[in-house]
Amino acid sequence: MTPPRIFTLGQDWSANPQAMPTRRKFLIFGLMACGQFLALFDIQIVSASQRELAAGLAAGPDEVSWVQTAYLMAELVMIPLSGYLARALSTRWLFVGSATLFTLSSLLCGLSWSIGSIVVFRALQGFTGGAMVPLVFAVGYTLFEGKQRAMIPAILGTVGVLAPALGPAAGGFITEALDWRWLFFVNVLPGLAVAGSCAVLLRVDHADPSMLRRIDWAHLAALAVFLGGLEYVLEEGPRHDWLGDDTIAIAAWASLVGFGLFVERALVSPVPIVSLRPFRRPIFAFACLFNLVIGFGLYSSIYLVPVYLAQVRGYSALQIGQTIFVVGIAQLASTMVAATLSQRIDLRWMIGVGLSLFACSLWMTSGMTSQWGFGQLLLPQLVRGFALMLCIVPSVNMALSGVPPRDLGAASGLFNVMRNLGGAIGIAVVNSWLQDDTRIAAARLSEGLGHSGRAAGEVVAALAARLGPDTTHADAMAQAVLARLIGREALAIGFDDVFRVMAWMFIAALVLVPFCKIDRAAPPAADVAH
Repeated sequence: MTPPRIFTLGQDWSANPQAMPTRRKFLIFGLMACGQFLALFDIQIVSASQRELAAGLAAGPDEVSWVQTAYLMAELVMIPLSGYLARALSTRWLFVGSATLFTLSSLLCGLSWSIGSIVVFRALQGFTGGAMVPLVFAVGYTLFEGKQRAMIPAILGTVGVLAPALGPAAGGFITEALDWRWLFFVNVLPGLAVAGSCAVLLRVDHADPSMLRRIDWAHLAALAVFLGGLEYVLEEGPRHDWLGDDTIAIAAWASLVGFGLFVERALVSPVPIVSLRPFRRPIFAFACLFNLVIGFGLYSSIYLVPVYLAQVRGYSALQIGQTIFVVGIAQLASTMVAATLSQRIDLRWMIGVGLSLFACSLWMTSGMTSQWGFGQLLLPQLVRGFALMLCIVPSVNMALSGVPPRDLGAASGLFNVMRNLGGAIGIAVVNSWLQDDTRIAAARLSEGLGHSGRAAGEVVAALAARLGPDTTHADAMAQAVLARLIGREALAIGFDDVFRVMAWMFIAALVLVPFCKIDRAAPPAADVAH
């Protein structure tokens, strides 16, 4: 009996990947999506467990923050570099190598013996895992066409949003149930499974090793300095007075110089590390701009809501996960809707509705008080989860539909780095906004209490009476309690102000929508001649 064609493992489909059996296509795509999930999941997996990491590695708060910063910096550099490496090594071996090294570095992270060692291993983990993120987009648009292709941005959009959203809650649960080292050990078995399966199945193109001998090292160095320096500035800026800190100022200047050299080499080099050719298509430039805005809103909201629940409501990591999981449910519900609509209506209408709904959800969240919990956050989060897919699906289609195969890797890398960059900018900016707005709100609340000193005195006296007979200590404790209440209310007001500004940003992005007409007659990416 002849085995099904999907198990003809040795067959090379690189000459015509679209002729591959459908079941094999979906198997390959699913395996690569799992690799992408692992890489994105690990971005935020340590965020809820930093105290445990600090205790286990005898590190301070500023030191342990580098466990996440190192990963983000390295991943941001690899994502645009992956297109060049895929052409040099082939998609198969780049993805397999990335999954293997990601798994090895995850194991090393779990075995770390000091803060220095885990920062190095996290950087390696982010750099190697970063290649898996854009490759799955490029392979999906190479393998599929028609209605099957319409599902790609919906599925990968869901993975791209769910993975970082689930990271903090899952990380908190793992740390609580096992140990912080298992945050990294959990990657080992799925990482090996993905690497081994793709080594056998993933045969969609050929390698060109000669490209490794023609690497423009100046372009590579400029890319690393530009993106690595920018990520450092964005991560450390809110904590250290931005350019008022000498180290951050030096990193900012280095990043600016690196950006200038990066653009110059991209335009002049005969074999650029990152090709800017996709930007010749105006629709691609618009899609990248939308992805920057989407990344800003996506990662900022993923960051802000758990921070509010932890700092204002005092929720545990498990309670936070139980509160925010509804975003993922709404995304899953909208996946099929978004994929179907992308084939039937003008994408401008779709992304316009998505941006409007996202702005609406942010505006609803801007009415938070210090007492909001699951019930009050339910509707805004459902709307935001549903809106995300209506934003992501059309932006992916705008970016990658009609891109020639030679540019598909570069286009996917550039497009994905814009969302990560938007997220890095978003988290840094909202952190600064939150600090400033909270400080202003606290000053106004204190001023208001000062104007009605009698009422404030009565509150302190009432609190002191409840706290005990020792008048001196009770008054001090009552004043401390009042100060904490003022701080909590000021922080809630700060969150409201930040969400309100973000809502206006998404409303402003609607101005670009009429200019984003996609050419439906353009040939599919995999069908355009080299």
